[in-house]
Amino acid sequence: MILVTGATGNVGRNIVRGLLDAGEKVRAVTRDPETAGLPAEVEVLAGDLNRPEGLGPALEGVERVFLFPVFGALDGFLSAAKAAGVQHVVLLSSSAVEFAEPGWIGQAHLDCEASVAASGIGHTFVRAGLFMRNDLGWAGQIASGVVRGAYGTAAAAPVDERDIAAVAVQSLLAAQDGSIHTLTGPESLSQIARVAIISEVIGRPLRFEELSREVALDHLSAQMPPEAASFLLDQLASWQGVTAEVLPTVEQVTGRPAHTYREWVQHHAAEFLAG
Repeated sequence: MILVTGATGNVGRNIVRGLLDAGEKVRAVTRDPETAGLPAEVEVLAGDLNRPEGLGPALEGVERVFLFPVFGALDGFLSAAKAAGVQHVVLLSSSAVEFAEPGWIGQAHLDCEASVAASGIGHTFVRAGLFMRNDLGWAGQIASGVVRGAYGTAAAAPVDERDIAAVAVQSLLAAQDGSIHTLTGPESLSQIARVAIISEVIGRPLRFEELSREVALDHLSAQMPPEAASFLLDQLASWQGVTAEVLPTVEQVTGRPAHTYREWVQHHAAEFLAG
């Protein structure tokens, strides 16, 4: 039995599907099973990682776990998992842990990794870079024809959530204690270039309009902790005018190429158009 936490999220849903396609028995834990919307083959149980004392039924008979990084709340879950006989944990982490200055986001993920390593359970860390899905945050601006943000020339190699999930699935199926998979997408693209690709795919004229750091910080701080917003802008500033590193990890682990940004936009075109 494999337990998937965060199963109703963007990565988690793809993990569930991948495990089912591989013929695995899957259990999901979610706060509200009634609204989970997961496939009928999945055993869905109520649970909350912040309340590990109630997770006994979810962990019963579980050998492997996909663990979503709930900051500051993993120790209790890991203790319960260890007691239940869980043999391997695949933790969704961030490539920010490898930065010279991890910042708020990187340190939060480092703390999660430290908790998993200290648990004594076999583990794999899947360190994802910038999610392509973050760009769906632009959807609400599409109708205006202008996407606004700071540091338009900042380049990254964003990764498709389907590829993150595929690497996690392989890590669950072929558990190797101590493995670390750092993921990027297959191409370095500035924010301006990504907006241009969205425009081409959805057939609407779009342009990128530069915002000052101060205005961008105000906007981002309404969506995430101010420390995280500041860290993100610091990273964007450092990525201006450079070519982002592209890693072959997705293809090495899954045996197929990583999805391109254009393929990702095609997959989500309806969401951009609905915005």
